[in-house]
Amino acid sequence: MYEIPIYTKQQLALRNGQDRDEIWVAYKGKIYDVSKSRLWRKGMHYEHWAGQDLTHELPDAPHSDTVFDKFEQVGILE
Repeated sequence: MYEIPIYTKQQLALRNGQDRDEIWVAYKGKIYDVSKSRLWRKGMHYEHWAGQDLTHELPDAPHSDTVFDKFEQVGILE
């Protein structure tokens, strides 16, 4: 059985599309790889930066949390 790795906020922050090629965001304790999304090119999506927990930002978004269903969960936020 595959165990999902646990990452700290500092480790997540490194996956911002600038320090590394990985572009990750967290939502409700889960970390998603959004690297393949054209909307996250260069680690930014509108006023949101990759490498962060977006849980508290989603209520202001024009979409629901189902947007994360299309991305692979790559970790758990510690």
